[in-house]
Order: sequence, then C-alpha cells, then structure tokens
Amino acid sequence: MEIEENTNAIFNSNEFGIRTAIDLLAIILLVGLIYYPKHRNKDFVFTFVLFNVINFMICFLLGSAKIKMGFAFGLFAIFSIIKYRTIVVSIKDMGYFFVCVALGMLNSLANSNENFTLIIICNAVILTMTFLLDRLDFINNENVKEIIYDNVQLIKPNQREELIADLKERTGLEIHKVEIVSINYLKDTVLLKAFYYSKESQSSLPTISDND
Repeated sequence: MEIEENTNAIFNSNEFGIRTAIDLLAIILLVGLIYYPKHRNKDFVFTFVLFNVINFMICFLLGSAKIKMGFAFGLFAIFSIIKYRTIVVSIKDMGYFFVCVALGMLNSLANSNENFTLIIICNAVILTMTFLLDRLDFINNENVKEIIYDNVQLIKPNQREELIADLKERTGLEIHKVEIVSINYLKDTVLLKAFYYSKESQSSLPTISDND
C-alpha cells in the first residue's frame, strides 16, 4: 500500500510538472510572442499571465475526477462575469483574457492518460488561430466618429461629395459615409457622424470643434 501511494505521488508530481511546463510555455508564447509585440500593453501582460497561472493551479489542485466538468464550467462562469470598471477594455483584450483562462483549464483538467500529445496539439491549434486572427490585415473595421462641423453650406444632399472631401482634408481619415445628426442654426454648426475604415477598431478620436 505504501509503495502504491509513493508511486501515485511520483506520478502526480510528474504529471503536475509536465502540465505546468505545457501551460507556462503556452502562456509565454501567447502573451510574449503574440499579444505584446503588437499591442504593447504591459498591464494586460501582468493580468493575462497571473490569471492563467492562478487558474491552472486552482483547477489542478481542486479538480478531482468526479467534479472536473462541473468544476471547470463553474469556475469559468465566475471568471466570465468579471468586468473591468476602471478602464475601457476592448473586445480583443477580452478575447485574449478568455484564451488565457481557457488554456489554464485545458492544461490542468484535460484527460491525458499519460500521453500529453493531444493537449499539446490543442494548445498549438489555439495559439496558431489566435496569431492568425489577430493579424488579419485584409479585414478593415468600420469606425464612426461624431464631428461638430462648422460649414453648414456643405450639408446639402447635392454637395455630399464636397462635404466628405472637406472632412477627409480636416481629419486625415478615409471617410466614406456621413450622416447628419442635428443642426444648430444659432451657431451655424452641424453634428455629423462620419464613417471610415481602419485596421484597428477605434472607440473615440479627437473631435473637430467649432470656433466657440
């Protein structure tokens, strides 16, 4: 009995070491080689690595065979309701956060049967898909920007091309569509929505104000 317990302890130690190595390698590749070189956000590097490692440890130490599935979904549900309220978090950053949490669960709870090849393949697929999707340069985002515009003479329907050309000159943005939100005849200004394409999604940009 004692020999069997020692064997199980050695096996658990070996399994823990292998799973830890796989998870650390995966998170280093994800954050260090895929995320940071493009986004350059040191704060999120800290968050992604810490959440991944803590999630991995919790899942491995507490996820027994009988509660693996329910435990994993329950823990993921807890993490899924976490919201950052101090800053605006982009959809892409939340996607990276999801991948970090998922990698921790995958590497700690996936059934290996003493063969970690499938786990390694799953990690490779996730990392490859993340890299490719984050660098789809042929897909543009349509962004919208509200602009207070001071040349009301150009808001007429028959002068829409001149209006767009003037906005392009002033903003430097490749604007392709304009919508009129409201007109202020007292100040001779108009509030516009300008639509333009860019490689990155942009939530806000400096607006053009009138002379007041």
